[in-house]
Amino acid sequence: MNRIDRLYALVEELRAAGPRGRTARQLAGHFEISVRTVERDLSALGQAGVPLATKQGRTGGYTLDRSMSLPPLNFTPREATAVAVALSRSDHVLFARDARSALQKIVAAMPERALEEARTAAAKVRLLVQPVPDPDAEIAERIWLAVRDNHVLRIGYTDVGGIETEREVEPQHVVVGPNGSYLTAWCRLRQDDRVFRMDRITWAERTPTPPRPRHAAPEVKVDGHDTKLPESALRPEDLLPNTDIGLSRTPATVGPTRRSGG
Repeated sequence: MNRIDRLYALVEELRAAGPRGRTARQLAGHFEISVRTVERDLSALGQAGVPLATKQGRTGGYTLDRSMSLPPLNFTPREATAVAVALSRSDHVLFARDARSALQKIVAAMPERALEEARTAAAKVRLLVQPVPDPDAEIAERIWLAVRDNHVLRIGYTDVGGIETEREVEPQHVVVGPNGSYLTAWCRLRQDDRVFRMDRITWAERTPTPPRPRHAAPEVKVDGHDTKLPESALRPEDLLPNTDIGLSRTPATVGPTRRSGG
């Protein structure tokens, strides 16, 4: 992580910590750097105008001004438990850190009594864990940025038979599933929509060539599983009956499935 990224991450970590704050030693351990480097970074943030405050005493540390922290969210213990269970499943290399940061923000905004009740409830829940191969973190990040920004990728891909090919692909979706994670893309080599297991992508680099004009990519079926749009979680009104919100919505259609594999 370069220094600019780390400075942004420090602000987010302090924002997530809320009024409890973080000590320089805690921040150093979190970012795997020295305490001296943390203090130098915090000094730079302060000089740049970030409203940092320090707490004295045994539990002292650094906090962000309240204006840069989340307002009270009024999560009930059940709501907090539901979010904790959902985020605990987000252990994919692309989203693990962000899931933890989101949960820290929720915890920081909850009253102690409600938080303890949520922790007690969460302790009664167990998640089934299925070991799956993780993609290389750096390769996964390059893939994600290409998907997000609609950039063509050149990749090295090893198929199930152990044969490696070099492809130019136009990324469409990242699919996170129980058996691993996948990239769906238009493959210029095969001239078809394909599904690539991310742990079999041995290298990935962006190319300067433009993608085709964007078209609606069909929903995928991977390893026999249907896919689901997590965007719906950011549009909770879509999950309610139309009469509850006073809107008329047309259900999303599901397109044909796509061939998987190389």
